[in-house]
Amino acid sequence: MGGIRFLLDGKVETARGFDPTLTVLDYLRESAGRCGTKEGCAEGDCGACTVAVGELVDGAVRHRAVNACIQFLGTIDGKELVTVESLAAPEAPAHPVQQALVACHGSQCGFCTPGFVMSLYTLWRRGDAPSRPEIEQALAGNLCRCTGYRPIVAAAEQACAAPDRIESRPAATAAQLQAIQPTQTLAIEQDGRRFLAPVSLDALAELVLAHPEATLLAGGTDVGLWVTKQHRRLETVIYLGRVAGLADIAIGTDQIEIGAGVTYTDAMPVLAKYHPEIDGLLRRLGSTQIRNAGTIGGNIANGSPIGDSMPALIALGASLVLRRGDAERVLPLEDYFLAYRKTALAPGEFVARILVPTAPVGMQFRTYKISKRFDQDISAVCGGFAVTLQDGSVADIRLAFGGMAGIPARARALEQALVGQSWTAAAVQAALPALRQDFAPLSDMRASADYRARVAANLVRKFQIETSGTGSVGVLTLAEALA
Repeated sequence: MGGIRFLLDGKVETARGFDPTLTVLDYLRESAGRCGTKEGCAEGDCGACTVAVGELVDGAVRHRAVNACIQFLGTIDGKELVTVESLAAPEAPAHPVQQALVACHGSQCGFCTPGFVMSLYTLWRRGDAPSRPEIEQALAGNLCRCTGYRPIVAAAEQACAAPDRIESRPAATAAQLQAIQPTQTLAIEQDGRRFLAPVSLDALAELVLAHPEATLLAGGTDVGLWVTKQHRRLETVIYLGRVAGLADIAIGTDQIEIGAGVTYTDAMPVLAKYHPEIDGLLRRLGSTQIRNAGTIGGNIANGSPIGDSMPALIALGASLVLRRGDAERVLPLEDYFLAYRKTALAPGEFVARILVPTAPVGMQFRTYKISKRFDQDISAVCGGFAVTLQDGSVADIRLAFGGMAGIPARARALEQALVGQSWTAAAVQAALPALRQDFAPLSDMRASADYRARVAANLVRKFQIETSGTGSVGVLTLAEALA
């Protein structure tokens, strides 16, 4: 029977004989007796369950906030787990973050407070004075219904302004983590169910071939909800977070090669360097906790029609490297999605890398997200658009949408209607009826079909305005856009 080892309060803990899909939250509350970590939503939205996870990166320990409610316990093998109880012993002074929250009256009922403490703790560990937008980003995944956020932001400013933030035992922690790093495939089994965690790409390929029906787990930001909200019984889970090389990023002369295990937090600065317009979209993709765990590869592989990254990547002409055994093939991202939650993956095949072209000379690119809330909300419509002009006319254009169909898809009829045309508002208006050939949107809790159609048309109009330099004009009515 396999087991995991992790650090907790400076001691190596071992866990064996647990359910393969046991969450970190349930382990803390039901087995470890650490009830400071709360369950609010059980889907990674409210932040009450926030903990910090420390990993070795280039010989140093890096801590990031994650949602314990959707992280399976097996994913912390070889890592450090920091909970709100870890910050100060019962008889010791409170941690500076906790002291600041008390001083600034940042807590009332207290249910959400441990999660805020842990989000602020990871911000505090940076060792600098964060800006107000950085504080807001760090807290965007934590909800409070009592105080409002002013006193909590004030506590963040006060705690992070304290001059003494020297870590007490960084070298010792790094040495302890080094001693428990996994060197072979982890196998946890209970009641015929398995949690498998390989450490190499070759071992991963062999496992996926041997278990083509297995659920591949990366950050757990989607799969975790299958367990906590849908109560699904996952028979075999293959965890990707320990696979060497799967979280690497390589930058070539004309493309960025992103491993399928790269988190959004790590991918954002690289993608934004070459495609600055994507930064705003990715900052609205979940919370800090979600981006710290969630991966671009996982977002793509699950085949969701509303994953925010896909329209942008399709517009940029991204491709996937798919691996089955020792063989690899390259597939354009837009051809990966076949139908709702159905992809082009063959049995035993998995997404290994994402290839994103760097911006060609003359290409203009934009992304747009329309949702009911600015942060922490699923898109009603998401668009990724790219156009290359020649002498004022459209030489090439890619218009990709999420939320308009059962899969992320290009508006090919509209693209065809625009190629060769002058890049003007009049030309866009004349071409927009082609959207009826591309999409027949559905109505659901997020938006009606009419709303989606109108928004999609107006986003294309907005794109033309922003990339033509002609200034602002009025938006189209639904009748004008699709008549």
